[in-house]
Parts: sequence; structure tokens; C-alpha cells
Amino acid sequence: MVSLIPSTDSTAHVSAQNEVAEVHHPLDPLTPDELNAVTLTVRKYTVEHTGIKALRFVTCFLLPPPKRAVLAALGIPVTPGGKPEVPTNIVRKAESDFFDAVTGTAYNAVLAFVDGEWKVESLERLPEGTQPNITMDELINCEIIVQNDLRIQALAKEVGIEPHQIYADGWVIGWDDRFPRDQRLAQAFLFARFSKHENLYAHPLDFIPVIDTIARKIVRIDFPPAWRKEADGSVKLSAPTTQPQPLSDDAFQGANRPRVQPPLARYEFLPDLMKEADPNYKERDDVKPFHVIQPEGVSFKMHGNVLEWQKWKMHVAYSFREGIVLSTITYDDDGEIRPIFYRLSVAEMLVPYGSPESPHSRKFAFDSGEYGMGMVANELSLGCDCLGKIHYLGGAFVNNSGAAVIVKNVICIHEEDAGVLWKHSDYRPGGRSRTVRSRRLVVSMVCTLANYEYIWNYYFYQDGNVELEIRLTGILQVYVTDFDEPTPHGTTVAPRINAQFHQHIFSLRVDPMVDGLQNSVIESEIMAVDAPTGSKENFAGNAFVVKDRILKSQVEDGARDFDWASERRWRIANLNKTHYSSGKPSSYAIMMKGGAVPLMAKQDSWVARRASFANKQLWVVRDDEGPKGSRTFPSGRYVPQTREEPKDSVGKWVNEGDGSIENEDIVIFLTVGTTHIPRPEDWPVMPVEHINVLFKPSSFFTKNPSMDVPGTNDLQSQPAFDTNGTGGHHSNETSGTACCAN
Repeated sequence: MVSLIPSTDSTAHVSAQNEVAEVHHPLDPLTPDELNAVTLTVRKYTVEHTGIKALRFVTCFLLPPPKRAVLAALGIPVTPGGKPEVPTNIVRKAESDFFDAVTGTAYNAVLAFVDGEWKVESLERLPEGTQPNITMDELINCEIIVQNDLRIQALAKEVGIEPHQIYADGWVIGWDDRFPRDQRLAQAFLFARFSKHENLYAHPLDFIPVIDTIARKIVRIDFPPAWRKEADGSVKLSAPTTQPQPLSDDAFQGANRPRVQPPLARYEFLPDLMKEADPNYKERDDVKPFHVIQPEGVSFKMHGNVLEWQKWKMHVAYSFREGIVLSTITYDDDGEIRPIFYRLSVAEMLVPYGSPESPHSRKFAFDSGEYGMGMVANELSLGCDCLGKIHYLGGAFVNNSGAAVIVKNVICIHEEDAGVLWKHSDYRPGGRSRTVRSRRLVVSMVCTLANYEYIWNYYFYQDGNVELEIRLTGILQVYVTDFDEPTPHGTTVAPRINAQFHQHIFSLRVDPMVDGLQNSVIESEIMAVDAPTGSKENFAGNAFVVKDRILKSQVEDGARDFDWASERRWRIANLNKTHYSSGKPSSYAIMMKGGAVPLMAKQDSWVARRASFANKQLWVVRDDEGPKGSRTFPSGRYVPQTREEPKDSVGKWVNEGDGSIENEDIVIFLTVGTTHIPRPEDWPVMPVEHINVLFKPSSFFTKNPSMDVPGTNDLQSQPAFDTNGTGGHHSNETSGTACCAN
């Protein structure tokens, strides 16, 4: 069968064999055996109790237990300095979405593991038009449907492409109200591939089919119009409007432009193919080996999915939708176990493109909610994606038949040198110095969404910092242009290849428990003192202060913008515990200035109507644990083909009543991203771009918590050259002894 998993390792994998950790923790994801048992139970129940004759599974995953029950089971207190609550019985539950394979009607089932077997607790028919995420099977079938369609073959031949050279990237349709909501649709971006493993994105085709994934047929073929340069230097669209054409109209005639042949030049990224395409290609030969050696092994421990590293402890899990989920994160502060985060994950990701002409205007992917980061996660290999001594965790999801698909080595856990942690030198003659190097723990995953790659790195530091780094790489999503066609909404990265402007916008979900579950958010603004220069209050004119205010009301304060002028920032605080010296509440500061980005689309645009989370940089809502868990997904549980923001989304939650968000069990959604104006240097494969969010302790610890980290005099470090690299000048020495260990 066709492999579903992008990989840098060997892949195997539809299997009932349990190749992931056994269940040790209440938040452990469902094992492959459990997935198979759950879908079998759903299938039997559905046949016995409904008229459904054939099922097509979409999801199957753990329904998390109540938050307080988990914390009680783990012995984690919910108040500052308090004792853990008394443990209660936790019933393991699962949730599954599936289709009637004949009608396309979607259903949701909830099951519980009782008396040694899975039992269906509820079976719900989802409202008409509700679409669960698209599956890997559907994406693969999109390409097969396109390749076998006679109309597609004929259109490809018109521009010199043979049927066996046609390839397709399937996407969720985005927004297209020419079709009914209950019709499950995908769009396909087409490319030509002239040899095995060739970079197909170098040869985009000029038409975009729409596919009914239930009926498995093409229901429309759209032709984007072209841009033309006018005599006065302006540009004009070949079509009279950017609006989608009625389905009754001839799509090609409406585009009002000739057919465009794909560019034939090769732009490869595999070394053998680069050499084949360019005989003068030569890899650099001045790159010396670089090894990460840990002679005594790693400093972390694993027990199933529970990870301990120095003073940190957490649960690491695979999620078909969010990719990595980190839970029950605590820090051992001189013997006191202090909770910090209940759960961290990237809960949504939006990629809106900026070209207004139809059908490009419907290009805005919700990569988590429409696809699922875990389902497109790579299997990683030693010495390639992570360096050093590595521990891997696996994961599993279900295919359309309900069988468990095992993803090996999907989460990478390792340590990295992170430069200097802290340092000071007494500059006086004979003074001593001390340098302490930083080490960080890395929990990472790599996901491939058709052309793009995303690398998710969660970093834990010895000074109490926690960081999410998102790295973007892969190949730009491109479209063909005619000779000398202008690209007002993109960059011509190579002749006749247009990479459209777009954004990558992420929603980081933070379920905090800073010294307990009752938390608040403090907003700070740095402001110059109003008193003028020369006044008695501010004679030198240099004074500035920090003004704090607690966000109190969900309706009035729950959605906040970043303010660059005032350096606005936020802290997650426990108002019930204050620092002995500063008098400030125990807090973790959110540092996101470099990642804050405004949504470029209009406030009433298709994009904004579906993804209001992208309009604000900070959202704070009260958590409301219902039968299906906490408030988790900022764009709703079911995202594909929505025409407006659903009820279970952050834009709706924030306006539900006038509830307090002060000293409550809250959930925070942080919006970060980047606006990508492509460069030719991003082609054919984009060098990584970085987005970072940092959580820093603020009045949380008594003092710098890394003062007990030992200095290291690394005897493996050696001079790079035999001669003095300072050119004969003395370096800035303080003493003749090694500064690291002193």
C-alpha cells in the first residue's frame, strides 16, 4: 500500500501491534491496540443500532480525564503550598469521528473502557454541513482521482503534459459557497513530474480542480485569470472581477486568457538530481565533521511518556491534531514541586494567501484543524533531524478503515548546548571569573504539509525558561505565470513561477497552573513619565515606569492586541502567592514581541470570519470542562468548510457572559506568526525561518534558579589553529585558571 507517513527513516505501518508505550499515565494517548478496539466497537455498535452499512473513520483519540482528577492522581497540588487532592477513579475514554461512507453524513462517538472492554456511551449525528478533518486517505485519493480523470488528462495534454506526469496536492476547499455545505470538498493544485523524485513544484499547471471526496469525483475545474501590464504601468486582471464564477459559466472562458504551459526548467534539491540537472553542481568540500558526544549518556529519564530532566517533569504525548502535547509541567524548587503549565500545544495554524483572484482567494489552510499536525508528522532518523543521544516516542492514528497507523520515532527528545547561561568576570587584577554554560532539553517534531515543512521545538532551560520555537522550511506553494506576466501579489522566484504573498499564523494554547489552577493575566505597559525634562519630578528627562493592570472581565479584557509603542507584555500570575522581596505575584512572563503579527486580511474577510483568533495576539477565557474536555481549539472542533466562526471557538467563548478571568482556572491562546514575502533565495527550498515565544519566570523563584548549575571545563575543546589566532595580541585575561570551573 501507499505509505501515509513522510519519513527520513524506514516506514511500515498499518498494524495492530502495539509499538508505542503502554499506558502508565492518565493522559497517555490511545495505543494502537486501543485504537483498533475502539473502532471495532464503533463499527459493531453502528451496524446493530443504525442503518449505516459502511463506515469511513476520520479520527480516534483519547478523551482526556478531568483536570483535577489527573492532578490528584499525580499528586500535584492545585493551590500554592497546598496538599494534593484525594485521587478518584479515572475512567479511560475515547472519542471517534466517522462518516457514513454512502451518504457522507458525519457522526461522533464517545466510548468508555469499563469492565475490561470498550463500550459506546453516546453516538451523535453531527449537524448538517459539519465536516471533520480531511484524512490522509482522502489526500492520497485526490491525486489518484485527478490522474484518472479524462478531462484532466485532456487539459494537461493541451499544455504538453502526459497523464502519467500529472501530480496533485490535495487541499481542503477553504471557502467556496458555490457548493452546498454538506458536500465534502477538496481542491487540488496540479504539477508535472517528468522523472521519479524530481521536484514537481518546479512545473505548476494552470488549472485547479475541485473534488467531492465522498463521491470520489471531480465536480469543477477552475482556471485562475491572469494579470496584465497596462500601458501606464498599472496591472489589470484578465477577468472582470476577482469574484468566483458561477458554476454555470465556462471556467476557461471566464478566465479570459490563453492556456499557459508549465515551465520546464529543473530546480532540484536532491544531490544526485541537482548534479543531473546541472553538471557544474558540486557540494561544498570545506565542511568538516561536527559531532555531538555525550560520553556518560543523557541527563534525562523516561518512564513511558513521562519525561524528567534535572528539575523539570512533564508528560509528552502525540496528538493526531496538535502534534506534540506537553502536560502536567512541574519544577522541583528545592524539594517543593511547583506546577507551572497544565497543558501546552499549538492548537491551530492558519496560512492565508494574499492573491485576491478566484480561485486563489480560497487558499487559506487551517493546517491543524483541517488536516492534523500529527497525521503529517515525519518519522525521524538518528543523525539527521536530531543530533546527539536521542530518545524517540511513537504515535498512532486511524485510517479510513479504522486500522491503527503507527508512526515511529515521531517525537525526538534530546539535549543541546545553548551557549552561556550566565557569566561574570571581576576585571580587577587578580580577579576571578565564572562561566556557566547552558544546556537545554528539546522536545521536537517535524511535519510535512504537502510542500511546506514545520519544525516544532519545545525548549526547557536550567533557569526556568520555557520556549516554543517554530521553524518554517520546505518548498513554497507556487503557481505558473505566462511570459512577462506581472505578479502584484507575489514574487517571481524563478522564471514563470509565482510564489504568492502569505502569512503563517499560529495559535499557541496555554493552560496555565502557575503555583495552582487559580491564575490571572497581568498586562504591563512601559511608559515614559509624563513630567517634562527640567521638572522636579524628572529633571534629566530619563524616567520611565511600568504600569500593571490585571485583566478582570472575559468580555472586556479577554481579547488583547500587542502594542509595540508601549512594549505591552503579559504575565501569567498567581495572585495568592507573592515574592518575598519584590512583592510581586508569582508569575511567568510571556515574551512574544518578535512573533506578534497582525492578520493582513480584512476584518470581514472570508479568512477573518472563520479565524477570529488571528485578529488578536492574546485571548484569555475561563476554562469550562464539559463532557468532551476543556476549551481547546480556537477555531472550533470541526473546521473544514466552515463559513463563520463556530460556537465552540475562542471568538465566541470570550463573549459568553461577563465572567471573571481574575483568579480563575483560565486558558490562554497566544497568536504568533510571520508574513512571508517570498524571495528568490527561498527557492527551490526555503532556508528555515524562526518564530519564538518565551515564557520567563518573574518573581516565581527566590533568585536565579540556575546558580547551582556546575561550571564545565570542556577538555574536548581545543584551539582551532596551531598559531595564536589573536594575531600576536594578548586576549582579555583575568587569571590563568580555567574560568568555567572556578
